[in-house]
Formats: sequence, C-alpha cells, structure tokens
Amino acid sequence: MLWRFTERMDRDKVIIDTAAPQNPDANLLIIYTGGTLGMVYDKNGSLVPFDFQQILDRIPSLKRFNLLLTVISFRELIDSASATPETWVEIGDIIFHNYNNYDGFVVLHGTDTMAYSASALSFMLRGLTKPVIFTGAQLPIGAVRTDARENLLTALEIAAAKKEDGSPVVPEVCIYFSNRLLRGNRARKVQSLHFDAFESTNYPLLAEAGIEIHYNRHVIRSLKDNDKLRYSRKFNGQVMILKLFPGICRNAVETILALPRLRGVVLETFGSGNAPASKWFMEAVEKAVAAGILILNVSQCHGGRVLQGRYKSSHWLQEIGVLNGADITSEAALTKMMFLLGEESSDNEYRSRLIEPLSGEMTKK
Repeated sequence: MLWRFTERMDRDKVIIDTAAPQNPDANLLIIYTGGTLGMVYDKNGSLVPFDFQQILDRIPSLKRFNLLLTVISFRELIDSASATPETWVEIGDIIFHNYNNYDGFVVLHGTDTMAYSASALSFMLRGLTKPVIFTGAQLPIGAVRTDARENLLTALEIAAAKKEDGSPVVPEVCIYFSNRLLRGNRARKVQSLHFDAFESTNYPLLAEAGIEIHYNRHVIRSLKDNDKLRYSRKFNGQVMILKLFPGICRNAVETILALPRLRGVVLETFGSGNAPASKWFMEAVEKAVAAGILILNVSQCHGGRVLQGRYKSSHWLQEIGVLNGADITSEAALTKMMFLLGEESSDNEYRSRLIEPLSGEMTKK
C-alpha cells in the first residue's frame, strides 16, 4: 500500500493527504477541530496538538484499511468548551464544499459540546446521503490507555461501511464513542470520568461494535429516492436555557424572560413537563409568550418525554402556548431553536416546526 503526504494552505486550515491506495474501498475526509483525541505528550510531558503527518506512527493499524484518507485541520484548534455556532458553520462548510469528493466524513471534536455540534449539523445537512461521524476521546492519543485509537478506527470503518447495493450503511449525523454508535441529535454527554461518555436514552443505538459491528438497520435513517443535500448555515443566538429548580428566584426568571431581543427559551421542567404554579411564575411565562418569545418545554430527565397537560402543574403551560418538546434533548432543542430562528419565517411556522421532527431528533406525535 502506498502512503503519501501532501500539504497546502487553505486560508486557516491545513490539508494533509494521509493515504493513497490504488483501489480504495472508500474515500473519507477527516475534519480535525481540536479536542482531547488529537493531543500527545511532548518531551516535557505537556499535552500538545497531534501532527497528523505522524498518524501512521501513532496508529499503525490504519495501514490495514484500504481507505483513501484526507485530513482537514482547523488552523486554530479549539477546546470544545469554546465551540460556537461559527464552529458549526465552519464544519458544515467543509462538508458542503467537499461533499461530492468523499464517501463519508469523520469529525474529530472535543466531548464537552459534541452533542450540541452533532445536533446542529443534523439540522444544517438535511437530505444527507453520506455518513458524518463525530468522535473524540476521554484520554489523548498519546496516553497509554487511550480510547482515541479505537474510537477513530471504528468511526472510520463505520463511515466507510456500505450495503450490498453500494449505498452507505449510516447516511446520517452520528456520534461514535466507546463501542456505540448514536444518532447525533439524540445523544448527550453523561460521563466525564469513564470511557462511555455518551448515551441516547430516548432512541436505540444505531450500532454496537464488538468483534464485529452490529448495525441496527431498522432504526438507522433510510435513504429516499428524492434525497438531496439541502445545506443551511444561519443561526440566531438570541435564545436561552432556563432550568427550573425548587426555590428558583423570581427576579432571575423575570430578568431572563425580559432580555432584549430574546427570541426563544428552552424551558427545562420537572418530570413529564411540570412547572411551579406560583402566580408570579405563571405571569412571567405568559407575558413572554404573549411577547412572541418561543418557549419549548423539555424535561430535565434523561429518559422519557414531556406529556404537557397530563398534570395540573403542566396544564397551564399548554393553555398559554408553551410548546411541547416531547422527547427531545436539551442540546437538540437549543440548536434546533437557533437553527429555525436563523431562517426567515412566520411565528406560526416557527412554532409548528419546533414541535415536528426535522432530522429524527424527536418522536413524532
């Protein structure tokens, strides 16, 4: 197998070809944004970004893949805690502008905000017909017990996987982590000390990797005859998450809901969508809804769904026009709201689209 490296500057990115077999099984693009996976220890024992030109030294198992791999690295690598909608747009632009040149995409991303980024990309890339697999690591690639190698290798294998007819096995935005493949907009980070950092409580795993990779094909997005990539990249950041808790301060709630230019609020309620029935709270929420602020009711629970109106403590939310978020995660709810508000539409259109699935992020009523 022939491996070669070429490099050129592309504004703020470096493009490196890492492999060039004669007849590759798949041609994949790796997008390196930063994060723990791409870190190694220097001679002083400090963590520094990994040079992908040395990828074969770090992961010699890549030689066993018959893949053509290209890496586009952000020139300014980011800690995922610093990710913004501009980060999502940068990733989306790379995928969109290279869409016809590759069979699949693997995004290397820090774990802290990976669920937000994967959710955002699922809305930006509607009609997707190719895999976009996010992955990362809890330990750097230079650590002895790192999970980075296995996560990267299996993410590449999944991105390259094809059905008997040559179509991709997983044509959607996903997160692969610790032997499990999850729908990106159904995942959330739940662990900071263990390798199984992500879970998808309200939607089945798309695949599990053991000796073989077992795909749960009945829950993976199916390609449709009229599928064609529709790329959108505008976000409106005038949104908030308001998490309820016993004894929440009236002044804080009223201040948040009265913020200038506020367009939407993800309201994290108790249980199946319940909220305090104190007069001041009800009046503050009703005033916000009347002012045209979109309020989406999302449960704080990791599993289950909002059943707005089932109990008296949520019936009043239904009556005043708070929207039912069903079983959507807070990460998907927030990015979906930002995405929809970035489009020019009417208030009624915003409201109806918020409570309907766009990219499999929630269960249809």
